[in-house]
Amino acid sequence: MSELRVPKIVAHRGFSGHHPELTRRAFEEALKLPIHGIECDVRLSRDGRVVVFHDSSVNRTTDGRGRVDCMDFADLRRLNCGTADEPQQIMCLEELLELMQDYPDKHIYIETKHPTIYGPEVDEQTLRTLRYAGLHESENVHVISFSHRAVRYFTRMAPELETFYLFRLKEMRWNKKNHMFSRPYGVGPALQHLQIRRELLGYRGLRTYTWTVNTPRQMRWCADNGVDVIATDLPDVALAAFEQVPAAAVAG
Repeated sequence: MSELRVPKIVAHRGFSGHHPELTRRAFEEALKLPIHGIECDVRLSRDGRVVVFHDSSVNRTTDGRGRVDCMDFADLRRLNCGTADEPQQIMCLEELLELMQDYPDKHIYIETKHPTIYGPEVDEQTLRTLRYAGLHESENVHVISFSHRAVRYFTRMAPELETFYLFRLKEMRWNKKNHMFSRPYGVGPALQHLQIRRELLGYRGLRTYTWTVNTPRQMRWCADNGVDVIATDLPDVALAAFEQVPAAAVAG
């Protein structure tokens, strides 16, 4: 292990293996760890606010029901996305960026979600939020997306931001030659996809980001094969898996 280049560790949806995903508590606990950074998903509320939320509906992770894009931000704020003992409010992207000001060395990977009703608006609003925060040229901000259109938008409008195209698992069937329809800084296949299509490791000289890596065996495979960044629900497990590696070998 001493000769390996250890992947950078990113907390997937915050420290979601131990805390409700995408909550302030999950992000706070992740940011306290000696890791590279955090990952979050964003989508739009009905009134156009950029909210930190993964699913298209609130049913799975809150005490409410309904589609995110059919609810105003004020309605979303009334929901509990934490636990009964520790209630949490749905965050907006501005709040998460403010939280990260206390951790200037940490990076954030923002995945923009693309409901048909809005088209590119989620990308436009996300970039507007980053500009307002003075982060539209930050090397600590990365945009990841399953949408080539989103990657092209950020490449054109915010060329200083690092982008990753996330390969869908179904692309193993219809995109067998790994064609690219945008020019990202890196590729982000799921771990299962990456292990089957090893040619995606460092594809075209690009950096490799993979998800969701949750076991020590998977983590060591990523180190063995030169993956640059891993997204994990369990950043504490990743730290333990790589604890024998000298500090000089740690990526970044």
